[in-house]
Amino acid sequence: MLSLDPFAISTAITGAHLLEATGMIVGFCALLFVGSIILPGKRVTGPDAEGGERIYTMNGLALFIAIIFIVAVAEVFDWFSLTTLHTHFVALLVMMNVLAFMFTAWLYFFGPRSPSAPKGFLRGYFEGIHAGPVWFGIDVKLYSYRPSLIGLALFNASFAVVQYKEIGELTLAMTLYQAFTFLYVMNYFHFEEGMIHTWDIISERFGWMLVWGDYVLVPFFYCLPAWWLLYSPVEITPMAATAIGVLFAFGFWLFRGANQQKHSFKRNPNIRIWGKPARTLDGRLLISGFWGIGRHLNYTGEICVYIAFTLTTGFVSWVPFLLPLWLASLLFHRSTRDEHRCRAKYGELWSRYSQKARFSMVPFFH
Repeated sequence: MLSLDPFAISTAITGAHLLEATGMIVGFCALLFVGSIILPGKRVTGPDAEGGERIYTMNGLALFIAIIFIVAVAEVFDWFSLTTLHTHFVALLVMMNVLAFMFTAWLYFFGPRSPSAPKGFLRGYFEGIHAGPVWFGIDVKLYSYRPSLIGLALFNASFAVVQYKEIGELTLAMTLYQAFTFLYVMNYFHFEEGMIHTWDIISERFGWMLVWGDYVLVPFFYCLPAWWLLYSPVEITPMAATAIGVLFAFGFWLFRGANQQKHSFKRNPNIRIWGKPARTLDGRLLISGFWGIGRHLNYTGEICVYIAFTLTTGFVSWVPFLLPLWLASLLFHRSTRDEHRCRAKYGELWSRYSQKARFSMVPFFH
């Protein structure tokens, strides 16, 4: 088994490395954008952050499957190896940061500016000055989740390919991690329509915060456990693997179940949840299912999912646990902002809802 230092990777940043990385990034994003235009998908109407509506094309699942097929064929016929993502990781990280800052600057100086855009350069650059541009019929903010999560999936797969080529097999921990993360990304695209009702789409503007988060943070930081699975000698027992699997299944059920209930209710208020007609407060706030128990249990479920990702690395280092810690901090901050926004929007109705769904993300913590 590999026993190298997780950070003992090639850090030689030459002009050739950076040029290759730039070409890989631009080519990858362009391929995904063209695929987003030409692949078939359901067109749905949903809200945007300006209080209006726009058309979204839901073909992310078809795009994800197409990319997996293309990469698999390229790997089999030796046209391109996923190990390249591993060997070029640092160069890709450097250039993705550069391009993210440049893209955000372009959006600020040349993108559409809404009347309610933040004043001042720093706030406008950070938060964005528009809910999200639409290019060739594609909402760029929703599109940006595609290079983000498909990029993450490809980085994760690259670590598996490297391990297999080094030792001739995948460890149980790596197999479990790959199964979890692939299912997570696949399910995101299967449920992509639900994204149009999330905080990022209906409340956030498209500035550096989302651009950097989508293009840099998620694909390059969220694969952190995979580094330890590749380079650490940790072994997990079948019993530990089963326990981690149960945690993942519970978190996934809570995360996806809560989001699905909310999305289904928005499409049809007369749905049944857990075998009973959906109950609401004044027909506006759902108080059935998970949403009658806690106000942000979808966030709780997602944290459990990421803890399961990280537990596959064992306890040889605290570094992989930075991922669920970061996510928990991010989602706690987001839940706080969401509470303020909903209280301003719903007023007394939100107070009544908070009395019904007493917990925010964790039982007994309001």
